[in-house]
Amino acid sequence: MGNVARVQIADLVADAFGPSGAHRSEILAAAVAGGGSPELLAELERLPDRTFATMRDLWDHLPDVPIRLEP
Repeated sequence: MGNVARVQIADLVADAFGPSGAHRSEILAAAVAGGGSPELLAELERLPDRTFATMRDLWDHLPDVPIRLEP
């Protein structure tokens, strides 16, 4: 948890979102394919098993993930 930021997640999973959104499994697959860290993958595992219309919808389920990591 303290080593993952929303910008990191967004960089890895943005391409998973198409016109009809992205399912949790597609988001996880994109993160794995992009070389996501174990901590990042653990955060995404918390997402419910559903389709998300936009990436912004992820943040409702990951409210404690900061936008950026503090230096």
